[in-house]
Amino acid sequence: MNKLKQANLYRSELLPVSGKLVERYNKCLDTLGFNRTKLKTFSIDGIGWSPEIAEEKEDLDYLNHGEANPHGIIISPLQKGKPVYLPYHSFDRDMMKHVFRTHGTKINDITRDSAICIDFDQGIDVFYEPLDVLKYDEINVRFRLIDDLNKIQEQQLQLVEKFKRDHNFIDESLQTELLKSAKTYGDLRNRDLDLHPIGYATDSFFTRSFGGIYVLRDFIKPIIIFEDKDAYKEAIKDTVHDVLIYHIAQKELVIKLREHLIIGYNLETAVNTDKYDRIKKNELAFCLKNTKHPIRDILEDKVLFKSYLNKINIDDRKRVMSVELYLEKLEKSNAYKIEDIVDEKLFFALHQPHSSLSASHRDLIHKLLVNIAPKDVLFLYWYDKEQFYKNYDAWDDSFKDWVIETISKNI
Repeated sequence: MNKLKQANLYRSELLPVSGKLVERYNKCLDTLGFNRTKLKTFSIDGIGWSPEIAEEKEDLDYLNHGEANPHGIIISPLQKGKPVYLPYHSFDRDMMKHVFRTHGTKINDITRDSAICIDFDQGIDVFYEPLDVLKYDEINVRFRLIDDLNKIQEQQLQLVEKFKRDHNFIDESLQTELLKSAKTYGDLRNRDLDLHPIGYATDSFFTRSFGGIYVLRDFIKPIIIFEDKDAYKEAIKDTVHDVLIYHIAQKELVIKLREHLIIGYNLETAVNTDKYDRIKKNELAFCLKNTKHPIRDILEDKVLFKSYLNKINIDDRKRVMSVELYLEKLEKSNAYKIEDIVDEKLFFALHQPHSSLSASHRDLIHKLLVNIAPKDVLFLYWYDKEQFYKNYDAWDDSFKDWVIETISKNI
């Protein structure tokens, strides 16, 4: 990952944590019922997730109590606007924006000397079967302060009121109690520590529960898409819910998404885009073996590109150029069918979210499409970074160079 780090493409916006903030983070872990970290320094993202702690605990979801109970941690106002690098739900980023929009001023005050634990409560204690994710509706975002600082504030205010009554101001034990509280927690009398719960309404979303599930609502009929085959096989046994259920590898899924006006395509337009250029180069790169030139140079130099395109076997050549072959044949006759000429995955990769969708829905469908056909390295990086990082590890070094240049040019 060194090349990605040098290019600021690998978790470059994480917030470093050290000193007193480590103890506050550990107190949050205590409050939420998780084991403390032994690390003295680490980094966190916008929701409080740390890749170093995840590695230490050998658990990417160490901030979850099961699949139905995710949590977050805020120890610094600098987390505002930071990316959520491993969202459990596709709406986690927007939910954190909502948190900071609603309570930003209070968060700034509280995190001067305390920290905030977040419970994302969707009213489900535990998942029993895959279609339980349909229960997601309104999520109540609840907050707790470490050391129960808000309760300490109430105690301080009660002590102050007691101090003011009658002749209590001469009570040395009361004076000692007040001073002890003030020295330990500071003067809390005028602090606003009340973080009331806030609601967040879900519509269509992706969750990593049950191996990854897309829930597409607000269409003709809800569509549930599974990344995990076992979860899919269990879900299709359901006879209660009136939903359409697909596995992500089923080509019927793409057809249904087109019928519901969720996605569409225009190959004549697509073939002239940067997206198509990236996909075509990606296709050629994985056909190349034992090249005399670096793959990066082959993909960027038009002469080398044509040279190596003509060196690969005819079947690979037809696949790489299948879209352009189809369009050439279509000019001569309407008898040709896309599925007979264009590579299926390449065809799927050139689909786009329908223009009528909202911005949040378009992002979700982009993520779905890149998981159906991960042919565009830029979109894979944008919409599924963890999968991008996994794929990146197995790539040729020279291809990595091309990928990094491609992404860097588009940021």
